[in-house]
Amino acid sequence: MQKILPTIMLAASLVSLSSPVFAQPFAYVPNEKDGTVSVIDTQTDAVVNRLPVKGRLGKKVQAAAIHPSSQQLYVVVRDKNAVAVIDTSQGKQTALIKVGDEPEGIDISADGRWLAACLEEENAVALVDLQTHQRVHTIPTQGTNPEHCLFSPDQQWLLASNEKSNNVDVIDLKLRQSVHLIAATKHPRGIGFSPDAKWVYVANEAANLLEIVSTADWKVQANIQVGLRANGVKVNAEGSRIYVSNGGDHTVSIIDTASRQVIATVAVGQRPWNMALTPDGKKLYVANGRSNSVSVIDTEAQVKLKDIPVGTLPWGVVIR
Repeated sequence: MQKILPTIMLAASLVSLSSPVFAQPFAYVPNEKDGTVSVIDTQTDAVVNRLPVKGRLGKKVQAAAIHPSSQQLYVVVRDKNAVAVIDTSQGKQTALIKVGDEPEGIDISADGRWLAACLEEENAVALVDLQTHQRVHTIPTQGTNPEHCLFSPDQQWLLASNEKSNNVDVIDLKLRQSVHLIAATKHPRGIGFSPDAKWVYVANEAANLLEIVSTADWKVQANIQVGLRANGVKVNAEGSRIYVSNGGDHTVSIIDTASRQVIATVAVGQRPWNMALTPDGKKLYVANGRSNSVSVIDTEAQVKLKDIPVGTLPWGVVIR
């Protein structure tokens, strides 16, 4: 019995490092050049797995989204014009959904029913039914080169930022069509909603600012100057803080929504891109595309805790 027990304990420890079902939450980081996803245990801030466990998803992976109530991770495989479905409990790809030409940004509705994929070369947004994994709607955008897609918390709207035409499409999900066009300053990238869906926050990369848009009339109400080449946007669950990654000066701007002021600037890695918050909002994970790392920020202390090495050209982070 004494010989068997250490063997069992060792096997259990190895399984816990290789399988995401034993601890949560996990941060999933798509590595664009490697065609893989790094898995970070947010309790230890260490990489504990790589998805798929064997091989790669494709030559170029980008956005990722995770289902709100299952173990399914969805990852854009741009060179295949598709979204890969990964069962995180098994560590393997289970399906490949063809969505259209040149997908980049994706998002999943709060109820887990729909996946939206921005199609840059089609000037459209694909809607995928996640019950069937079939593309069932293609919604043309008024703007050109849609990049980031985002559902509103109330699931009434779907936004698409158009980097070439300098605007943001507002899609009515009941009508399945674009009904408004928000004029952005220059090169809109990341988008965020306030939790009550009354406000939209748009990062303008070439203008180094964040625009605040009212959903009552879809007009810009204010601009906040942030860092150089603003791109990623993340809003906390309370709606009190907005985080903006600045790819040109390797920082994250932290904005207080009540005062609409930048209250802190945190240095991270090179070309910070897309980000995610832990469910409790205590830590922010930032993908650093040129550093091949993820920076971890303590959101209360507003300081960087550490940099975690991942794969090549990490595109973003999703957490569940």
